[in-house]
Amino acid sequence: MEIQKVKDVNIFILGIVFMFIFAGFNTMTGIQSMIFKSATTEDSGGYVDGFNGNGFISSAIVYAVFSVSSWISPSVIAYTGPRLAMVLAGFLYIQYLAQLLYPNTYLLYIGSAVVGFGSPILWTAQGNFISINSDESTISRNSGIVWAMFQASTFFGNIFAYFMFNGEEFISSSVRTIVGMVLLLMTGAGTISALFLRPTPWVNSQSRNESPVSALKNSANLFLTKDMLLLCITFFYTGLQLSLWSGVFPTCIGFTNTLGENRKALATICMIFIAAGEVLGGSVFGFFGHLTTKWGRNPVVVLGFALSIISYALIFLNLPFEAPLGETGPEHTTLIPSNKYLVALAAFVMGLSDSCFNTQIMSLLGGTFKDQSVSAFAIFKFIQSLSAAIAFFYSPYLKLQWQLLILVLFDIIGTLAFCRVEQAQRRFGYEIIE
Repeated sequence: MEIQKVKDVNIFILGIVFMFIFAGFNTMTGIQSMIFKSATTEDSGGYVDGFNGNGFISSAIVYAVFSVSSWISPSVIAYTGPRLAMVLAGFLYIQYLAQLLYPNTYLLYIGSAVVGFGSPILWTAQGNFISINSDESTISRNSGIVWAMFQASTFFGNIFAYFMFNGEEFISSSVRTIVGMVLLLMTGAGTISALFLRPTPWVNSQSRNESPVSALKNSANLFLTKDMLLLCITFFYTGLQLSLWSGVFPTCIGFTNTLGENRKALATICMIFIAAGEVLGGSVFGFFGHLTTKWGRNPVVVLGFALSIISYALIFLNLPFEAPLGETGPEHTTLIPSNKYLVALAAFVMGLSDSCFNTQIMSLLGGTFKDQSVSAFAIFKFIQSLSAAIAFFYSPYLKLQWQLLILVLFDIIGTLAFCRVEQAQRRFGYEIIE
């Protein structure tokens, strides 16, 4: 099989791997706060004696360990290679999904730490694998394809969760167990799919045989460069946005009394709208990826900035400020009457915005930092997961308007930082060509 065909097959299989692994994981992240609320509420039908776990705290632990472990992931990948690394990390995701079958506070938080260790290995291996299966003309296309397939995962998990949660005020034990089993099987299917990734013998043997210690040193040196320090601001913002769309936003919807008795199901519908925006963005930027080579990545990121401001404004107007703190009542008012259609629109626009930022970051790191792609993606995931961990820790205690204010401030600064680096890199590239 010719090299280009092997590369194309690898990109497709990689998309399948992430689509199925995160059909389970992302769905659980979005619904676990509602499930665990039922597990801690007597007479809910889903009460578990002695359990007092919190979905936000679980996610915070995941991303806190994720952040620290990001510095180890280049060394792990240097030792195992990206293909085996993704298989091993997939099994760590499987154990985390098993926490839904019978919630236990200690096992939940231990499982959160374990998947937090595996997550940067999976994501850094993915970034490296995209890079070694792409060139300058295909990196934007391939980043968009993998991102779109990855985000399509939210359709499967949340459509299933919608039918399971529809009409439910609380999540019963039987519903929780069925949802947990199906999500676990999805993640297992993604992990097995990683076994079908093809070898990449064209990779430079020197970079492939990089020692774990050398990989760690290279990551530290790259982190201290001017361009990477600027990009870290953008990375930090994407982590804040990640915490919003994957956990805080659907939980706020599920806790907003004025959205009616089907608000738990509405939360899963909004996750589907987020996925629709993500998939649309990934597909468009993948299909028209060649245009970013010509015009640069800045127009896409600026579009993402504008869309994010629109989505935050809609959330600010439609959801009560107390929603992240727990179930709201009629006394918790919003600036305008809560409207499920506007909430769904906010979800779609937010997903499209998130895809703008992430596809262009992946394209920049996989193209500009191709020779240091493992280190570059590890730094990206370190900063992104650090900010997500911080956001998940304060989410159960900080009212919604202050969380949105933090997002907007980093949105502005992060957009400016990315545009500065992209502009400098394009100017540098033109100088080299000349």
